[in-house]
Amino acid sequence: MYKLAFFVPIEDAETVKEAVFSSGAGRIGDYEACCFQTSGIGQFRPLSGADPHIGRVGELERVEEMRIELVCEDARIHAAVAALKTAHPYEEPAYEVWRLEDL
Repeated sequence: MYKLAFFVPIEDAETVKEAVFSSGAGRIGDYEACCFQTSGIGQFRPLSGADPHIGRVGELERVEEMRIELVCEDARIHAAVAALKTAHPYEEPAYEVWRLEDL
């Protein structure tokens, strides 16, 4: 089992979550579309060569984003990350993957 966490602009959160859920991630027992989400402010400065979805090259940008966390079975983690990358509006989405222990 893995845990997948990613950051996404609030207005794009539902679209990206649905893409990740469609890969089979976010299932716990007899439940699907399970996740935890928190809101916050992300920041970044696009460098030369970037093609930012939000902001301008060389300028610091702050964006209201959601942090979405969910679990994913081993066999589905690669598909979940691929779905995340395809649906996410950012050129370089920020995400984390952890392997979980079953105790």
